[in-house]
Amino acid sequence: MSLTKKILIALVLGVIVGIGLSFAPENVFSFLDTYLLNPVGKIFLNLIMMIVVPIVFVSIVLGTAGLGEPAKLGRIGVQTITFYLVTTAIALVIGLAVAFILQPGKEGMFDVNTANFEPNAAPPIMETIINIIPSNPIEAMTGGDMLQIIAFAIFVGIALAILGDKTAGITKLFDQANEVLIFIVNLVMKAAPYGAFALIASAVGDSGISALGSMGMYMIAVILALFIHALVTYSVAIRGLGKASPIKFYKGFFPAMSVAFSTSSSNATLPISMKAAQENLGVKKSISSFVQPLGATINMDGTGIMQAVAAVFIANVYDVHLGVSAILMIILTATLASIGTAGVPGVGLIMLAMVLKQVGLPVEGIALIIGVDRLLDMLRTSVNITGDAACAYIISENEKRREEQGKTDPAI
Repeated sequence: MSLTKKILIALVLGVIVGIGLSFAPENVFSFLDTYLLNPVGKIFLNLIMMIVVPIVFVSIVLGTAGLGEPAKLGRIGVQTITFYLVTTAIALVIGLAVAFILQPGKEGMFDVNTANFEPNAAPPIMETIINIIPSNPIEAMTGGDMLQIIAFAIFVGIALAILGDKTAGITKLFDQANEVLIFIVNLVMKAAPYGAFALIASAVGDSGISALGSMGMYMIAVILALFIHALVTYSVAIRGLGKASPIKFYKGFFPAMSVAFSTSSSNATLPISMKAAQENLGVKKSISSFVQPLGATINMDGTGIMQAVAAVFIANVYDVHLGVSAILMIILTATLASIGTAGVPGVGLIMLAMVLKQVGLPVEGIALIIGVDRLLDMLRTSVNITGDAACAYIISENEKRREEQGKTDPAI
């Protein structure tokens, strides 16, 4: 049986067991979650997180060095950032449109007097930009600061590309390190079905059916918007910009999407998503190694959709009218915040707090959605990494055609 089928079966069984545990006595769920589900899920997550920092650093060094001249790196960098910003804005528009049509939440439906939420403060955007350059690369790696790791790796990759034969030994060492890390990824993936089962069963069992029922329309709106964005926006982009097959893309990338669904972490899924893009979709390693780690840090289409729907939901609950200016502000703030708050723990809720403050909505309303946020986080993480892979796939296909044209027409 293929790994994809095993993971799918594990996800389905996890949902069934989780629903069953939500009806079981509290002490039964607590015992199983404490001594079985949570440990198995945490071990699987730790196995993946163990190799995230080394594989991001090694991959981006090799990717940057493989791209060669700085001009090519700059061109691909501009294409990547533009794609991420545009698709995030589109995701927000889709989320707002679905939310205004379905109108989740209404005044008097929830007890807002007991709602309380204290978001962590997001650093100013200029501070984030300044901190992209690490003062201590080793500290950045031990702390898992992805933006700083990416920045340092790009500098190392550029140096290897420019020095060429002088540093051939170091480049070969990075190649060998990459082979070791890929082997470890393949080894860790054997535990994916068990980790996926434990994580899903724990999440569903903890949320309970009552939480799902009371937040039904909000969840439907988020899920519908996520599916529309994933299936329509990315398909149109792949077909229109990449001149490639969306069916081939989704079929090849589905194993990574299923792992993202269980882990709820773009960074944790990064080794698997890069492996799927390179091996199943034929994305060039140099492009995948640069585009996907960057996307896992700053590209949050699924999170943007959640923020848009949540803003409308909270506005309805508190009976606040959102005008055209407020809607435009939501789109602008959330799009810029997706980069400005990159790497901050709990980034989704921090971004949502920023959006709510910007349009005058009570931040305390976030407390109303926390109960089901864990389940929705699984879906939006799948969308987040799909957007990263779609960008890498499109750029890779275009670069392949560019290289073919260069062979036939040396002037290009």
